[in-house]
Amino acid sequence: MEEDGETGLPASIEAAWGLRERPHKGPRRELSLDRIVEAGIRLADSEGLAAVSMSRVAAAVGASTMALYRYVAAKDELLELMLDSAHGLPPPPEPGEGWRPGLARWAWAELAVYRLHPWALSVPISGPPVMPNALSWVESGLQSMRSTGLSEGEKMSVILLLTGYVRNAALVAVQVDAAFLAAAPSGQDAMSAYTRLLGRLIDPYRFPGLTAVLASGVLDTTDEWDDEFTFGLDRVLDGIGALVAARA
Repeated sequence: MEEDGETGLPASIEAAWGLRERPHKGPRRELSLDRIVEAGIRLADSEGLAAVSMSRVAAAVGASTMALYRYVAAKDELLELMLDSAHGLPPPPEPGEGWRPGLARWAWAELAVYRLHPWALSVPISGPPVMPNALSWVESGLQSMRSTGLSEGEKMSVILLLTGYVRNAALVAVQVDAAFLAAAPSGQDAMSAYTRLLGRLIDPYRFPGLTAVLASGVLDTTDEWDDEFTFGLDRVLDGIGALVAARA
């Protein structure tokens, strides 16, 4: 097991920042922290987060489980490293980009990470961001707001708000899609089945609002999750815009 380094962080986290060299002694010098993290990501992408264990990752890199513990002290630590690596670096800003397009680009990029690696939504939040890529995302969002007139505290609150919105929207989409896939018969449109079910369950006296929605036919069209995400993101950005205007 690794001891915490001078920063108070686990040794593997220090290694992710380039603050500590990884061990090179032993028979398998080709083993590295990057290879271990990449193997964990491949396993999670293909089989889900529940499939990730120290023994499975060790087998994937051709090493013993004990050899992994020279690089990563615990599974939770490995998951944090996987999450940071999966996020990568945020996309660069566009030339002359204003705060609203910048934050929208930032939010869509984060959503793309969760779509590519849905297991990332199941990694518990262990505290404020400390990993290099995670802090790069925070910095990118802050830079998008540098000309807004918002206080530093307000900028950080905006980052937290946007991150929460993106994470929740992605989680709902993943879980609903999984539920529809499990419940709907093969080849049957899940949303149509849901609409028919509602038509059988509700009555106009107890559920007048839902009755009006059904009558409108809005549930008969299968909208992409992108439409829902755009609607919610625009409302969040509208609220931020009101704050920016007030500070101006």
